[in-house]
Amino acid sequence: MKAKYSISKWPDVQDIAARMDRLINDKLYPIKAEAMARYMDYFDNKCKRSKEIISEARQYIPGGVQHNLAFNYPFPLAIDKAEGPYLYDVDGNRYVDYLQAGGPTLLGSNYKPVTDKVIEVIREHGAVTGLFHEYELKLSRIINECMPWVEQYRCFASGTEADMAAIRVARTYTDKPGIIKMGGAYHGWSDQLVYSLHIPYTKTFEAHGIPKECTAHTPECYPGDIESLRQALIANVKEGGTAAVILEPIGPESGTRMMPYDYCAKARELCDEFGTLLIFDEVVSAFRVGPGGAAGYFDVIPDLTVFGKIVSGGFPMAGGVGGKEEVMSCMAAGVKAGKKRAYVGGTLTANPLSCAAGYFAIKEIIEQDAARKAGENGDKLCAGIQALIDKYRLPFVTWNTGSIVHFEVSGVMYLSVQDPDIFKKIPERQHSIEEFGAALTANGVITLAGSRIYTSMADNDDTIAESLKAFDEVFSNIEI
Repeated sequence: MKAKYSISKWPDVQDIAARMDRLINDKLYPIKAEAMARYMDYFDNKCKRSKEIISEARQYIPGGVQHNLAFNYPFPLAIDKAEGPYLYDVDGNRYVDYLQAGGPTLLGSNYKPVTDKVIEVIREHGAVTGLFHEYELKLSRIINECMPWVEQYRCFASGTEADMAAIRVARTYTDKPGIIKMGGAYHGWSDQLVYSLHIPYTKTFEAHGIPKECTAHTPECYPGDIESLRQALIANVKEGGTAAVILEPIGPESGTRMMPYDYCAKARELCDEFGTLLIFDEVVSAFRVGPGGAAGYFDVIPDLTVFGKIVSGGFPMAGGVGGKEEVMSCMAAGVKAGKKRAYVGGTLTANPLSCAAGYFAIKEIIEQDAARKAGENGDKLCAGIQALIDKYRLPFVTWNTGSIVHFEVSGVMYLSVQDPDIFKKIPERQHSIEEFGAALTANGVITLAGSRIYTSMADNDDTIAESLKAFDEVFSNIEI
């Protein structure tokens, strides 16, 4: 393991690909009907208040929830409290929290040394001033100390806004129109980037209401295939060139689509060859992989880095872009004659609350060696899940990159558009994941969509043992 980094060993990408290929070409392995009925009874009998709240919420909120992470089967849980490694719902049920709000609570939820300081900042300074506050400097400086290649940093309200700003800056700086993204990757929900989600080349299957002109200059390449990236760069030359390649350095969807260890280095070389900027979307991986993020782990320096989630320590208004001064100067505040600007804004960005939360959280992450500790917990949990897969002779696939643990029971994101039955298989395989996630929840473990886990520093041998007991229970009820 690199010092202070969470990833002890880069997974065997070819082995994962081979096992995933076998999984998606195999039948589905559902949970036995009697066991699934028992798990559904849990929600009906133990989560009654949640069900009541969500039923009423559907009258006032589209779908009943405000965020996709909360949309779970058979209905979303209403959470009362997040504390350390646990979530507590309004019915008083306790769960091991592996959702981690999508990844930012690396220290554990409601981490007192940070929370208490943030409350003090609000009391002393107010949550927002509308003008400059010293914590804007403190946050930018500590990010630079961890990642020297982030010479300057600009705050935004979310990862989506940060991704939008990054590609606008790239186009302004290079005076080129093209942006290449990786198929299956999520870079926020802007018109230009929210396509081919989860599964490469599915285009607008999951994103409607977007004119085709919006993605005219944002082609995709195949995940982990460096030759596919080269061909996309070549094709863009006659279209005016490529301003930037944007990618998650650990692979699309937090590494659901694994990439070879040297992919980022090769992408860097290609970008230099074609006069293209390289953007790392580190919304999930920054600080979670280690103080230097995935860029530090791979020792590959991007031109721009997109931040989100953890950059505000799990508090609101979490987003930002950082990078080389000459590139970042394109979005300097104000208007200056003779200098092209990429116009960006945000009234509540860089407020004292968010910047203080980010500063104190990053400080604690470094001092507590949180990334490494969370990574060790991820290693233990993944090894335990693999042992249970072997015990029950199941075709399921698990791997981890430190504190990000993947477990695939249906492989829906590995389906191919070349499969003529893909749009029939997607809902079937998606429902299989939903049932698996519900079964784990009924056994006291909350994951991200039944296929991903984020561990934290707050996890320990007890929470891991508790979690493996839940996996054991569910695996024992899989229909072979």
